[in-house]
Amino acid sequence: MYAVSVSRAFVAQHYLTVPNPGPEGELHSHQFTAEVTFRGPALGEYGYLVDIDAVIEAVEATVDSFRDETLNDLPAFEGLNPSAEHFARIFGDRLSDRLDPEPATELEIALQEDDVATVSHTREL
Repeated sequence: MYAVSVSRAFVAQHYLTVPNPGPEGELHSHQFTAEVTFRGPALGEYGYLVDIDAVIEAVEATVDSFRDETLNDLPAFEGLNPSAEHFARIFGDRLSDRLDPEPATELEIALQEDDVATVSHTREL
C-alpha cells in the first residue's frame, strides 16, 4: 500500500451547540492542522499514487475556504454541532470536489486541534 500526505495549518472559529457545552459554547478559535493522506495499492502510469502538486493546490484551496471562518456560519455545518469529527468529514467532502486522485483508493483527513487532539475521517474513493 502506498500513501501520500500533505498538511497545512490554519485558524478557524466555532462554538459547540450541544447541551451544557461549557466554555466551548462560546465563540472561540482553534489552530487546526489538516493532514490529507491518499492511499492505494498501485501506482499510476508515471509511478505516482497522486499528483502531489494537484493535491497541494486542492488542500490549499480547501484550507482557504475555512481559514478565519466561523464554522457554525457555513452552509455545510447547518443543523450540525461543529465538532472536529464533522469538520474532518466536511473538509474531505470539499477536498474531493476539487481533485480526482486516481489511482488512490482511500482518503483520510486528520484534523489536529490546538496540538491537543486529532480526529480523522476515512473514506473509500
